[in-house]
Amino acid sequence: MSFDGLFTHAMVHELSQLLTGGRIARINQPYPSEMVMVVRANRKNHPLLISANPTYPRLQITAVPYKNPAVPSNFTMTLRKYLEGALIDSISQVDNDRIVEFTFTTRDELGDTQHLKLIVEIMARHSNVSLVNQETGKIIDTIKHVGSDQNRVRLLLPGALFRMPPKQERTNPYLPNQHYPKLFSQFQGDQAGLAKALQHQYQGFGKDSAAELAAELLAADNLPTAYEGFLRHFEHPEPVLIEDQRGKQRFEAFPPLDPTGLTITHFATLSELLDGYYAAKAEHDRTKELAGQVLKVVNNELKKDKRKVKKLNQELADAESADDYRIRGELLTTYLGQLKAGMTEIELPNFYDENRPLQIQLAPELSPSKNAQRYFTRYNKLKASVAYDQEQLALANEEINYFENIVSQINIASPADVQEIRLELEQQGYLRVRRQKGKKQRKVQPAKPELFHTSDGSEVLVGKNNLQNDRLSFKLANKNDLWFHVKDIPGSHVVLRNPAPSDETILEVAQLAAYFSKGRDSDNVPVDYLPVKRLHKPNGAKPGFVTFCGQKTLSVTPKRLPKIILNQSLYLTCTLFILGPLIQESL
Repeated sequence: MSFDGLFTHAMVHELSQLLTGGRIARINQPYPSEMVMVVRANRKNHPLLISANPTYPRLQITAVPYKNPAVPSNFTMTLRKYLEGALIDSISQVDNDRIVEFTFTTRDELGDTQHLKLIVEIMARHSNVSLVNQETGKIIDTIKHVGSDQNRVRLLLPGALFRMPPKQERTNPYLPNQHYPKLFSQFQGDQAGLAKALQHQYQGFGKDSAAELAAELLAADNLPTAYEGFLRHFEHPEPVLIEDQRGKQRFEAFPPLDPTGLTITHFATLSELLDGYYAAKAEHDRTKELAGQVLKVVNNELKKDKRKVKKLNQELADAESADDYRIRGELLTTYLGQLKAGMTEIELPNFYDENRPLQIQLAPELSPSKNAQRYFTRYNKLKASVAYDQEQLALANEEINYFENIVSQINIASPADVQEIRLELEQQGYLRVRRQKGKKQRKVQPAKPELFHTSDGSEVLVGKNNLQNDRLSFKLANKNDLWFHVKDIPGSHVVLRNPAPSDETILEVAQLAAYFSKGRDSDNVPVDYLPVKRLHKPNGAKPGFVTFCGQKTLSVTPKRLPKIILNQSLYLTCTLFILGPLIQESL
């Protein structure tokens, strides 16, 4: 089931029972299109997630932890100004549409009572959240600003009059005078046709819910009882996560009529169901959303470096022909008497090639001696450029490896990792530091390294970004712990906290190191491992870069170990750290 109007109806029922009468204690916006309002109700804090994410729009109580940006957005500041401390009067759905209204009572700066609405539209890429003054109907602010150039029908900007989206000519299924008996007679025996007709006739029916109602109507002896019973399911849901035989998952407000071939997991609430369904999907999408600017900067730097490498290689190729210029200069000097002013070319015997004739181009505006000197000058310039070009080529290739490493890190990053990657790029001078005038810059708190356990119970720590890798390898790890890293490609620093592990444990950790690398989709990945005490970080090296010697190497197939929540005692406060390394083997 998608988050359609019927599921919205069920969620509004759940949230109304839980949050009505509650007070807004805190408001955060951890991601650009998502906000979390902590509602204090019945002596408990309930984190209400309201998402206008174009891929996963929804509203729910969430238990998934989130990390706030260092600087709150303008929308966050507006909501805090108007809603912190406000009481929730009601939570209601507009007809059976995917629009939910939260009404609040609060007080303005003068202490006068103020009534506000927070209108949540769950409509894919058109999803939005608008704070509206209930008395004037004007928008105070929206999580996404929509101007007239984007939508000529609705202006969603501060100060504009709020207008509901255009209403579809469909019937609210919860109102009387229904049409399902007529539809049933038209499509009797045709479940697909009936489902499509129900979806077209009634408001808020997604594809799955229409198919489920069609199946129930076709199997029923009494149509009104089946129809009303179906709608009552959304007043008293039995949330389930359904997985078919191909591994495809979907969430439903209640179990399907026919569970054959399906794996069904039950949840206590709709919110817990959505956490179970969306946790990994939303995390990946949030990462992509946060990483947009970072990837843009990294890709631009990669393009510049690759152009630079191409130019330097061409200059080095040209330098290989430097002796040709020296030979021409020497021939012109030797036969200087044969040169006349104004000549454009001359043919001379090449005593470096058995006196075979060599055609030499001349500049007619230059004297004979200056023509010879011109070739010597070109020769000297090319020879002098070789050392410089080789040095620059090495630096450019090193930077390309560094940025390709950053890209591979983003592919396995969490939103917290992306913020640390951004911080690293700011520290390295590739991104401008974001500062708001008159506000103290908040430090980005370091994320915890991921913790895994091998089959024998040994702890394994995995760095998820370069700064984190540095800290893991040189601060958290003990000198006798074993350190793992894929050979010659970007990947995470992996530390096994067992100085004398079995061969089976070493193999498991090597497989994990291969999994957290650019080679995770390969079948055969070489992984180096050695004691931490043999690692060395050169002065001035970029984050994540180490040198080492005396390593052993295993070829493995990438495999992930069961993930464990990191023990708080390992999480030491420090400055930041960021993903994957570039490895240089100093043998």
